[in-house]
Amino acid sequence: MIEFRHLKTLTALRDSGSLVEAAERIHLTQSALSHQIKDLEDRLNCSLFIRKTKPISFTAAGRRILALADSILPMIKNTEREIVRLACGEAGRLNISIDCHSCFEWLMPTIDCFRKNWPEIEMDLANGFTFAPIPALAKGDIDLVITSDPVPRTGIFYIPLFSYESLIAMSDNHPLANKKFIEPADFTTETLITYPVNQDRLDIFTRFLDPAGIQPKEVRTADLTLMMVQLVASGRGLAALPNWAIDDYLKKGYITGLPIGERGQWCTLYAAIRDEQKNAEFMIDFLDTAKEVSFANLAAIKSA
Repeated sequence: MIEFRHLKTLTALRDSGSLVEAAERIHLTQSALSHQIKDLEDRLNCSLFIRKTKPISFTAAGRRILALADSILPMIKNTEREIVRLACGEAGRLNISIDCHSCFEWLMPTIDCFRKNWPEIEMDLANGFTFAPIPALAKGDIDLVITSDPVPRTGIFYIPLFSYESLIAMSDNHPLANKKFIEPADFTTETLITYPVNQDRLDIFTRFLDPAGIQPKEVRTADLTLMMVQLVASGRGLAALPNWAIDDYLKKGYITGLPIGERGQWCTLYAAIRDEQKNAEFMIDFLDTAKEVSFANLAAIKSA
């Protein structure tokens, strides 16, 4: 009566908190997802969640099925991994280059989880800010690049991981803190704090300031997200940071975050790999793990 697809659907609904996001995560239309849930409710003759609640609230029956899903789905996934490894003798290398300073917050838990399932895969990390990572990927020096700036290149395949909103972080008592959004002209009298990266690799310049012909009054750099937040909180300048990277600081009232422009600025994080490896089982599993860990731990991100 209860099928595998039902378990995946309810889990996605719980983890995402909305029908729209859940449908995107499991690659269904919202109508198909709603029909699937209604079909299961008809089979069981009971409701599984309370409609029009935010966040979604599950009934006792819904919670019981979710408990079943939490028990069964990991077992199925682990068994699939074991079968693949037995059948293929899969072994390989996964050298990762990170083109995003704040990515360590979700990447390290992803690597920890992946290593438990693929202990035979040799792994290494490289800082993508000291060299050109995509040419190195094409040459085979590295195997995967985490980037928000996909550059089309023959033989390179980009997989979207998730989308996020970039916000302008500032101290709570900053004169701009009462605005609804930040405009390019606001930076003419402000210090912009960035990671130590060339301006042509920063969205705040390429997508916002450069098209408007605006330069900040001053630019200073900081290596760590925490350092940037501390500088912002003490009134030393403004910083463009991912919503998920500063969510805790926003909730605790340490800083204020405003949209970039009237419509906001949404970015997508990608994993770049060589075409020849896009069907490698360990690579597929790493990317699936990255998405699962990200959506389980990061706030306010969306399916890409």
